[in-house]
This record gives sequence, C-alpha cells and structure tokens, in this order.
Amino acid sequence: MNLRTPFWASALVLGALTFPGLAVSGPTLPTALQQLEASRVMYDTGVADRDVLMVVAAAKLRKKLNLRRANRIPEGETTSDGGFVSASHMLATARVLAEDDPDMIELINLARVDKVKGVQSGPVYNTAIIANQKVDKYPPVPFIGGDYAEIYIEGRGSSDLDLFVYDSLGRLVCSDTDASSRPYCGWVPDKTQNYVIQVINKGNGTNYALVTN
Repeated sequence: MNLRTPFWASALVLGALTFPGLAVSGPTLPTALQQLEASRVMYDTGVADRDVLMVVAAAKLRKKLNLRRANRIPEGETTSDGGFVSASHMLATARVLAEDDPDMIELINLARVDKVKGVQSGPVYNTAIIANQKVDKYPPVPFIGGDYAEIYIEGRGSSDLDLFVYDSLGRLVCSDTDASSRPYCGWVPDKTQNYVIQVINKGNGTNYALVTN
C-alpha cells in the first residue's frame, strides 16, 4: 500500500462510485498522471476488500486516460520488459471477484466495451525490470518550458522505488524517495530542455512502468 495516498485519490473514488456525474474543477483538478496513480490506489483497495465496484471504477478511470506505449530503454540495457496493470487486467480481476453475480458481470462487460471519448492521445509509458539495489538511468527526455511536467513510476508489489529527475546541467529538480513502489514527480521547467530520469530500487527486484505526460 502506498503510504502517500493523495487526498484526491479518495475524491476520485467517491466521484467514480457514488456520483458518476460529479464535475471537478479549480486548482484541485487532478492531472492525468495523478489520476493514473489514483486508479492504482482504487484497484489495490478494491482487490484487498474484494469490492468489484471499486475495481471496475479503477479500470474505467485507467482506460479513459488512453495511455500510449513508448520505447524508452534504460542505459546499459539491451531489452525493456516488465509489467503494467492495464485496464483489461483490472477488469479480468473484477470478473474473478464477481464470481457468479449476474449484475456485476454485466457491469464488467459494459466497462469492457465502453469507448474512450474525446481523448486522442494520453500519457506515454514504458515498462522495465529492475533488480534489487539497481539504478536505471534513462536517456534525456525533453519537457517544455512553462508547462507542468510529470513523471510517475508504478511498480509491482511492495518494492521501494525512488525517483530522481535532473536538468540539462545535472541539477536535481525533483525527487520522491518515500517507501513505496509508486513515486511521483511534478514540476514546471523554467525553459524547454532535456531531463535525465533515474529510478533506484531499494527493495526486491520488480517490474515497473515509467509514465510521462
């Protein structure tokens, strides 16, 4: 469980499950990557509680974000492999939890065929495997000056993953070193430039996904 559960994660749970038409506005509106993290919080909670509705809500939120796969490979690696909890995987889990409940099965089937509306492209992600005490360093990634930049790491299990972001001069601009498998960084670049991303595994070997906006 991520000990750093954002306040908006609970709000999204309530909005998705209790008030489907709820409109969120103003400065508290979560970004796409924050919604991605919230969907994982919802999914983990739903699985732990065997709550089919919550797992389906998590899958619908993740599906709406319309993630695109990238081909980023950490330096020194010849292949990039790993796991990512997709919306379809979440719905498959919900189907197992639903057992023979016809109402829940119908809800899951509707979520499977639901089309993504109004989103041409979403965040970009790639997957990798990182061993215990290993550091993954990625080739420079460009971010636009003045626009809010985000990086989110989603690891399998309870491994402790740390995230560090450095600008083109090697200065640390953002980091997340809490004891979780889902670090997040958000900042506003002062100018358009390349940033270097480092992922450090302080726990067991794990699959993870790296997501950027």
